[in-house]
Amino acid sequence: MTQKDLVTKLLQDNKGILTSGEAKEAGVAYKTLQRMYQAGEIEKLEQGLYMDPDQMEDEYFLTQYRCKKGIFSHETALYFHDLTDRTPFQLMLTIPSGYNTRLLKEKEKYKFFYIAEKLHTVGRIIMETPFGHQIYVYDKERTICDCLKKKDQLDTDLVNEAVKRYLKTPGADYSKLLKYADVFNIKDLIRKYMEVLT
Repeated sequence: MTQKDLVTKLLQDNKGILTSGEAKEAGVAYKTLQRMYQAGEIEKLEQGLYMDPDQMEDEYFLTQYRCKKGIFSHETALYFHDLTDRTPFQLMLTIPSGYNTRLLKEKEKYKFFYIAEKLHTVGRIIMETPFGHQIYVYDKERTICDCLKKKDQLDTDLVNEAVKRYLKTPGADYSKLLKYADVFNIKDLIRKYMEVLT
């Protein structure tokens, strides 16, 4: 198998995306990637990240690649959990306080929320994007807590609708929801919502 064939196979196995690190591990020389890129056989998304030119760009995967500590949250997480039908207008991510990402400048496209490092990974799970790549998203219960806590910065109708939907979901884990509510100091708020909506 030529190096070029190997790159093609790696791209197929990785659903159209390849990092230079993965290529190197598989024994592909950096020069091969360079040549393929110059010949237009692969696309360079950014430093160290390549894509099959026949692929559609996976915005979720790319965003997380560019912002390693970002976890999809709030309205974007609601969308991933089918708690809203609205495709996110802005991608929302939560990052640890003090973490800097160059994506912060792109205010039209992204909205960032900060949280203390120790609470950052509470409720973090792995989900698949519509293109089949893995990304970090908060679970449903953490997402509901986040949305209610930051309701004034979100679309209120969207949040109310999502909470209603969540409460009707088979397998909604109320004890986990209350546990998170405790961690994030919004137990009374969550209780109030549960009483009104159930």
